[in-house]
Amino acid sequence: MSHPINQSKLVTNKSRKYIKYFTALSGLMLGLTNAELVSAHKVEIAADVGATLHIQPNDNPRAGETAQAWFALTRKGGKTIPLAQCNCQLAIYAEPHSPGEPALIEPSLKPVNAERYQGIPGADITFPKPGLYQLQLTGKPKSGANFQPFKFNFEVTVAAGVGVKKNPVSSQQTIDDVAIEKNLSSFPVWAIAIPTVTFLGVGFGVWQLRKSKGSAD
Repeated sequence: MSHPINQSKLVTNKSRKYIKYFTALSGLMLGLTNAELVSAHKVEIAADVGATLHIQPNDNPRAGETAQAWFALTRKGGKTIPLAQCNCQLAIYAEPHSPGEPALIEPSLKPVNAERYQGIPGADITFPKPGLYQLQLTGKPKSGANFQPFKFNFEVTVAAGVGVKKNPVSSQQTIDDVAIEKNLSSFPVWAIAIPTVTFLGVGFGVWQLRKSKGSAD
């Protein structure tokens, strides 16, 4: 005599597998998010100077919104190079751009105090539209400063801002969406109830058949 399969036990085991799977997936996504936040600052090195770019807020600039960018310039050994010691210039290009093409924006640099850095080059930037940009920072030492001339190129991805208009939706698409929503909202309850009752009835019949067969055995 065969023993009936415990369906509730199978469902429970399956549910536990799904829970473990989604828990592991959530942990993986959280780890990737933390890793992305840690590596958010962009770092470049040229000759004896290193530069770290940070854009507020959260290294995630948005089109049409003013963002503050600052460059932490340091010499070998970690000594900071303030803007007062550097003839620095910032040029911004929309990517892709051709060599010799004029810059899209040339923001004025000003001294900024950020994190542990004092008086480093910074600028307020408003990117005109979403997309990929190149921030090119060049610099030469002023009189009395001791570092080699440098040029840094940073790639920055700009997201869509709140004020940026998205692609307009056609009136016909709007009408179709409203019609679909209206049809769904007016969908009769009996149209859902009948298949449900039928399914339950068939399942109950199969269960009774198996039960009767088991008793006969």
